[in-house]
Amino acid sequence: MSEFSQKQDRIQTLLEERKLDALLLRRVSSFAWATCGAASYVNGATTNGEAALVMSPSGRHVVTNNIEARRLEREEKLTAQGWDFRVVPWYEAQDTVAELTRGLRLGADGPYPGVTDLSDDLAHLRAHLMPEEGERFRALGRLCAEAIESTARMVSPGQTEYQIAGVLAREAQSRGVQAIVNLIATDRRVSDFRHPLPTDKKLERYAMLVLCGRKGGLVASLTRLVHFGSLPHELRGKQEAVAQVDAAFIAASRPGARIADTFGKGMEAYAKVGYPDEWKLHHQGGLAGYEPREHVATPASSQVVKAGQAFAWNPSITGTKSEDTILSGEMGCEVITAMEDWPRIPVQVEGQLIERPAILEVA
Repeated sequence: MSEFSQKQDRIQTLLEERKLDALLLRRVSSFAWATCGAASYVNGATTNGEAALVMSPSGRHVVTNNIEARRLEREEKLTAQGWDFRVVPWYEAQDTVAELTRGLRLGADGPYPGVTDLSDDLAHLRAHLMPEEGERFRALGRLCAEAIESTARMVSPGQTEYQIAGVLAREAQSRGVQAIVNLIATDRRVSDFRHPLPTDKKLERYAMLVLCGRKGGLVASLTRLVHFGSLPHELRGKQEAVAQVDAAFIAASRPGARIADTFGKGMEAYAKVGYPDEWKLHHQGGLAGYEPREHVATPASSQVVKAGQAFAWNPSITGTKSEDTILSGEMGCEVITAMEDWPRIPVQVEGQLIERPAILEVA
């Protein structure tokens, strides 16, 4: 069966399990997942796109306006995929979704009047990647790695964080990747803020670059650190420590493991390297897919790791961080955002050698 057919089957199974008749998908991530990569957004910052999908006994429908219909039909190839277009002029108020679902028990991927909210169920489906999605994820990971490495090697003292963010956005977009998260911190701001929106501060010695890049709906995440001049002993030690924590998360992300247990391995590693409470200062990442995190892991996470799933762990120790996107497999985890020429820290975990990114030192 094709990827598209399998997803339709999974949707029908979900509706049967929840005793529903129809499904409404409005989220940009859900739209991309159900259509195998189509983009429904115009404003990249919105949760819901300019088109919605309705799957009901009457068929598979795309509900949109006359501005978006032609692009969705031709460039996103949704007509060829078999979707029935229900197009409303942009200047008219018409509730096509209500017309298509009148009298039906309706589920949706978020809050909507009179429907069953299936947000968690659909996040689970989006995170259950198929082999075709794994291949697209690998390609995306390579592009994101190229974008952030190219940017990191162009960084120089005196640049503002805005300028560095601009270079990263350009390097990503020129590769067909949308930088939906573009965080830059320099010097003291690396320690002060876990989510550093770029500012006009000028780089002196130390920079952190964070990218969540989207292409075909999928999102890969990674972080890299650059230091100019001699790297302080304390900073080197912290990066080596956080590398051990990250490696523990990765080694424990094996099929069949409970995500709560994987989280526990990370907590043990934090304590072992002498920073038992740092995990409380920022989330540790979790399942990735069509959102930067489909599920943020906690000690109470009930999900079980499945082969082929993507994870983006991002442990941090004040002033340092380690983050890549990985695919979990029976033979171990594959880092899809790895950089061949980037300095690495080798970590031995449960008989495995796992290499994590070091801080790039520029003389």
